[in-house]
Amino acid sequence: MRIIVLQGPNLNRLGLRKPEVYGTRTLAEIQGEMDEKADELGCTLVHFQSNSEGVLIDWLQERQDEVDAIICNPAGLTNYGLSLRDALAEAERDLAITHLSNIHRREEWRRHDVFAEVADVYLAGLGWRVYLFAIDALHQRHAEKSAATENTAVTTDKEVGSSEVCR
Repeated sequence: MRIIVLQGPNLNRLGLRKPEVYGTRTLAEIQGEMDEKADELGCTLVHFQSNSEGVLIDWLQERQDEVDAIICNPAGLTNYGLSLRDALAEAERDLAITHLSNIHRREEWRRHDVFAEVADVYLAGLGWRVYLFAIDALHQRHAEKSAATENTAVTTDKEVGSSEVCR
């Protein structure tokens, strides 16, 4: 299973910017933890961070057909990043939206998330661990879909076999 990890504006400053809100781990440290979790589950992560919405969209669209799922922390785009939101929805991949802090316990203007309605998995307020939970959830969704597809194929084969026997 391949998962894209998109990190929005200002996340390159993790560990330095408001550590009381976002924690003391850097983005590189968090990515290392994520890669370890993904390895345990047999997943591959492809990481990308940009402070520009257009760059995030271009990067996503160049790679979206080669992956099974997407993790996105829209960060500074949370309230108004409609172009990125639409690109994520158009990708038609399982999507986990993550936020390090609980945006619903913060300033009123931070509480509206335009990405929430397109998310299959939504995680907030768990600090850097949101990413580990997102990997786990997407891996489980992928396994369940794969099992359902296999069961459908087996059922279809049995149905075809039965109808042939009745002839």
